[in-house]
Amino acid sequence: MATEDHVAQPASEQPEEEGVRRRDFLNIAAVSVAGVGGVIAILPLVNQMNPSADVLALASIDVDLSAIEPGQTIKTSWRKQPLFIRHLTEAEIEEARAVDVSELRDPQTLAERTAEGHEQWLISLAVCTHLGCIPLGAAAGENKGEFGGYFCPCHGSHYDTAGRIRKGPAPTNLVVPEYEFTSDTTVTIG
Repeated sequence: MATEDHVAQPASEQPEEEGVRRRDFLNIAAVSVAGVGGVIAILPLVNQMNPSADVLALASIDVDLSAIEPGQTIKTSWRKQPLFIRHLTEAEIEEARAVDVSELRDPQTLAERTAEGHEQWLISLAVCTHLGCIPLGAAAGENKGEFGGYFCPCHGSHYDTAGRIRKGPAPTNLVVPEYEFTSDTTVTIG
């Protein structure tokens, strides 16, 4: 005589086994493989958004300032934009300090536009803040405007020796980029 414990039940009616089943293992393995495959497929797409080597090379430049005499300005290029590096004379520094900044359209002191301990070096983009022209005043003999700095002949913007707008339609001072002196005569721009 068979007891209830030994009665065979059909497979569909058997209670589910507890613990990890083969099907659970297959589901976990399939999801893991799909996840790793997705990451491998997306990685090149994300990586292609990084800047190229030529763009990285233009991100910062090192400039040797040792050959620039007081009163001289050089033009260079950074991130495909012209850049002025001006070695201010003592007279130009005193003249820039003497300006009452409260009367300026874009009030900034010379100290705010130069690096601490390197007030004789004014580094600014050579782009007029009115319409993006390149002001004159860097080369010898060029018109430096009424304030001895830079002059944009296109619409008549006059900048002083600290690159601050003093007259004309330009709304703001010449932009000073981020830079850092790595030695007394070398600056890294960008």
